[in-house]
Amino acid sequence: SAIVGALVALSIIALVLSLVRVEDVTLPPTVKYGMVFDAGSSHTSLFVYEWDSDKENDTGVVSQTLSCDVQGQGISSYANNPSEAGNSLRECLDKALQVVPAEKQRDAPVYLGATAGMRLLREQNSSAAEQVLAEVTKTMQEYPVAFKGARILTGEEEGAYGWITINYLLDSFIKYSPRAHAWLHPEVANIFGALDLGGASTQITFVPEGSAVSQNEASEFTLYGYSYNIYTHSYLCYGQNEMLKRLAKELIVESSPSTRVHHPCYPKGYNETVSLSSFRASPCTDGSDPRLPLGDSSVTLEGRGSASGCLAALRKLFNFSACGQSQDCTFDGVYQPPLRGQFIAFSAFYYNFKFLNLTEGQPLAVVREAIEGLCTRSWEDLSSSYPKENPKRLPKYCANANYILTLLLDAYKFNETSWNNIFFQMKAGSADVGWTLGYMLNLTNMVPAEAPARVKGHRPSLWAAAVTFIILTLVLGLAALLL
Repeated sequence: SAIVGALVALSIIALVLSLVRVEDVTLPPTVKYGMVFDAGSSHTSLFVYEWDSDKENDTGVVSQTLSCDVQGQGISSYANNPSEAGNSLRECLDKALQVVPAEKQRDAPVYLGATAGMRLLREQNSSAAEQVLAEVTKTMQEYPVAFKGARILTGEEEGAYGWITINYLLDSFIKYSPRAHAWLHPEVANIFGALDLGGASTQITFVPEGSAVSQNEASEFTLYGYSYNIYTHSYLCYGQNEMLKRLAKELIVESSPSTRVHHPCYPKGYNETVSLSSFRASPCTDGSDPRLPLGDSSVTLEGRGSASGCLAALRKLFNFSACGQSQDCTFDGVYQPPLRGQFIAFSAFYYNFKFLNLTEGQPLAVVREAIEGLCTRSWEDLSSSYPKENPKRLPKYCANANYILTLLLDAYKFNETSWNNIFFQMKAGSADVGWTLGYMLNLTNMVPAEAPARVKGHRPSLWAAAVTFIILTLVLGLAALLL
């Protein structure tokens, strides 16, 4: 009877196990990290991103974890001391490793993208540019990360990736609908354009009507399973820092051989002394220009605080006549299709309008009035009213604001009506607006898509009931055997 009882118990155990349904169990997706250095003309910043390995149509859901501003100027300023370009990145790299878990660091891809400052250095001295990138690479390879390379981005890449960042952060590409329990793709007409103003270049990017594929300025991207044909163009030497140098040079040339030159954009009472040799250091100011006085003498720029004079001087930096009668042309003979949709203006666009304390949606007339009021203020008034503002940046706001108006209205062809389609901002949600997030988003498509890890398992409730039943059966069988 004992043997029969044991066999019955074993039979029951086998029967219960066969009835417990085996099914796939999905484990949570693993978190991945990535880092992108934005090596701009005036400074470098590091951004750390993270995303789940589970993806929506091969595009990672990326969020910003850390931003860190590198001390000092951009890496192009280290042309005469390349090793310092690499050393300048160490502090931010150390901070990044504090937020990325140790077990994730060696799998975290790290990229460095250099923009207009390094593009200019490459034009001026290609070997120096290569040496700076080599020293940056050498430093990065000392860290326990998956360094993927340091490279100089084209202007069109910079514009296109900024456009991706904006539309990703504003849910223009894809948005989750709780009601439909699905990801929805908004209409292409709701895609934002991007306006970027840096120190050495400026970019405009948007989705035009029809197709711009036949133009050199067109780019194509596939995100969330949808393809986008965008127009993007970058204007080297039209960033605000290079613009100020070009403006100063033209004023000096027009007043030559005087050593004291009136500057209509600088406030009254403000003087700045510049060396003629500084204009020969950048390809943007064309050091070989025969109109530039010879020698290494200095010239003093004396502020005059004239908004109208400032606008007139800035317009001379653009070659509007190169377009002839063409409507699909901005300046310097560059093709641009008609503007379409709303635009986010960031970087220097945002910072200059933030200083003017202008709110969103104000009419163009109000903006012009604010800029004119700024330009007529004396240096004594400005410096006492803004004691915490950088004294090197403060006298440049009049020139920068008037330059932005000229660029947006005369060059890009916004008007009184379409001006209301421009929104000046630097953040969307908790992430910075710029090209780096778009760069990271695009690169996540290069990481092989990982299906969520699956293992064979049992439903926890059924498994617990089965184990309980087995234990009770064994106990009863053992009791029967003893009896």
